[in-house]
Amino acid sequence: MKVFKSTVIIAIMVFIVSCGKSTDEQSADAKGFSAIENEIKSKFGNEAYFTDITITYNSAIGNIIGVTVTDAPESLKMGQWNLTQNAWRQNTEISLEVPQGSKAADFMFQLNEKMNLSKLGELVEISGKQLKDEKNIENPTLNMAYIKFPKNGNIAITEYVVALKPESGGATYTFRYKLNGDFIKMDY
Repeated sequence: MKVFKSTVIIAIMVFIVSCGKSTDEQSADAKGFSAIENEIKSKFGNEAYFTDITITYNSAIGNIIGVTVTDAPESLKMGQWNLTQNAWRQNTEISLEVPQGSKAADFMFQLNEKMNLSKLGELVEISGKQLKDEKNIENPTLNMAYIKFPKNGNIAITEYVVALKPESGGATYTFRYKLNGDFIKMDY
């Protein structure tokens, strides 16, 4: 009976793992980035604070997610973590300095309805369509996408940044958007 029970549990676990895409295989769109956000929240919790979240795509290994995160802003300690090929690794620990009389949390952001990776993924899709329409670039691929949070903590000037390049290589096109998704500009 124990062998049967163990076999059933293993079969269920294999089924669950095989049904979902790993984080490094998630598509560069709202749905894929939402799955990445769920993975980040699963690792660090819904109440985590960030100063940096970056999603980089490498054709050989897939998505690489980088975060600078803490669950206790007042500690002034943050960890830099990378998720590569479904393995989280902490690169370093950082000590922050904030102006006297300030709260550390004022210089950090949380993933929520105001700022989220689903919106960033949606902007990747919009940017790709713009490249196809304006530059006749078929199949633009994600180079990097991130939330650019200002060092002064002014959430009003936070930006979503999307960098795409042609599938065959070449110039990188960088799109900048306001927090509400309004287009700012494109550079290359």
